[in-house]
Amino acid sequence: MKKQVLLTAEDQELIPAYATPFSAGADVRAHLNYALLIEPGGSLLIPTGLKMAIPQGYEIQVRPRSGLALKNQITVLNTPGTIDSDYRGELGVILINHGKAVFSVEPGMRIAQIVLAQVVQAEFLLQEEPLTKTLRGEGGFGHTGTH
Repeated sequence: MKKQVLLTAEDQELIPAYATPFSAGADVRAHLNYALLIEPGGSLLIPTGLKMAIPQGYEIQVRPRSGLALKNQITVLNTPGTIDSDYRGELGVILINHGKAVFSVEPGMRIAQIVLAQVVQAEFLLQEEPLTKTLRGEGGFGHTGTH
């Protein structure tokens, strides 16, 4: 099933593309005139040259590329990033360098992937009485163990 997302692109080569017929995420590229360096522990907002009209009831999720993460410790800082359907500005990707070496983001480099996802808005209701009890209760981080 496909859903249309209208977009404008600074260059035809910037249009997001799926690497394989069954890919969930479409690759987005860096829209740069020259390489940008990300220092170890540093982050940068990388432009993509893309603006989108996302259908109402959907979002675009911005996710890391696994190869950049494994080989270079480069990931998307606010992953998954959410692009709302009413946003019309340029899509920017915040990359962070968790590695020990300077990383060079090259013009046209595939830097992230985007996934179109359906969303449902919640209606938040204040309840005066306590919430119903569950087996887990209020157990928080690590509550269920590791094995």
